[in-house]
Amino acid sequence: MTIVVTLSPELEAQLRDKAARQGQDVSVVASELLANILEWETQDLEEAIKGIQQD
Repeated sequence: MTIVVTLSPELEAQLRDKAARQGQDVSVVASELLANILEWETQDLEEAIKGIQQD
């Protein structure tokens, strides 16, 4: 799937720098970062629900 995302010049530079440091394609790094944040968000939500249910 192709999704077009518009980044600020500063954020694009950070992403390109991170990709270069890792020796990876920018799209791979962006995809991994998005996957990580979505996983973190899901875990955070689950933990919050568990905390509420325990009260």
